[in-house]
Amino acid sequence: MQPKTSPQAMLKIIIALIITILMTACSSVTMRPYGGAKETRSPDYSDSKDYYFWGLKGEYEINTSTVCGDRRVEQMQSVLTVSDWLRGVFTLFIYAPKTAKVWCEESPDYEVQNHDN
Repeated sequence: MQPKTSPQAMLKIIIALIITILMTACSSVTMRPYGGAKETRSPDYSDSKDYYFWGLKGEYEINTSTVCGDRRVEQMQSVLTVSDWLRGVFTLFIYAPKTAKVWCEESPDYEVQNHDN
């Protein structure tokens, strides 16, 4: 017969688990080459990139010329999303994906103006 766990021991385990979860929050790094406020619209490019061993192994480049074409890059971001974090937790961060996002300059809406007098 296994010994029963006391309520105090269970409470300590739950508190330790909550503290551990709160200490491993999601994170992001945002780069804006031309300054300004963060973009709030959906990115033009978003993809999860594979990293291993707590993010120490793996290197990726994103060709922003392919993503944005003639438009300039407004914002780049590396994000550890909730799904990335969960996949890392389940593999003990041997597999540690991160999401890369790119925002391109919005195409200007040119209005055709009639200059006939």
